[in-house]
Amino acid sequence: MIKPLTRKDKEVFTSLMREFYNSPAVLHPLPDGMYDRVFQALLRSAVGRGYLIADNDQNTAGYAVVSSAFSVEAGGEILWIEDIYLRPEFRGKGLAKEFFAFAESSFPSACRLRLEAEKSNLSAVALYRRLGFTELDYMQMIKDLDSKD
Repeated sequence: MIKPLTRKDKEVFTSLMREFYNSPAVLHPLPDGMYDRVFQALLRSAVGRGYLIADNDQNTAGYAVVSSAFSVEAGGEILWIEDIYLRPEFRGKGLAKEFFAFAESSFPSACRLRLEAEKSNLSAVALYRRLGFTELDYMQMIKDLDSKD
């Protein structure tokens, strides 16, 4: 089951984010105040959406964050899978595959899904390849701007 975030999900969502950002699946942890900032931003965002992922017994298994953007190269709207995290005990049960199917059907105007993965996260990379993702040869670059909040 996949459900959109609501205000009452703050504690579980930020806890899941802390688990993810303190795992080997990411380059570095986030500053502690960022978890609340992300949660609040998702609740008011026009382009970012957060979801909780649960198993068939309604146990919270993980979360995902997606955002939409426009890509000339893709020829239209793309959906960025910003984060997808499942607690270890819920992996290999088809929940990530279920989330990707949900994302594709929930955003019919998107012509591409895009995500980032740590090369060392072999199980995630293998899953993404099985789901049809391919690697890009781009170098990612960023410039952080002062908070607009």
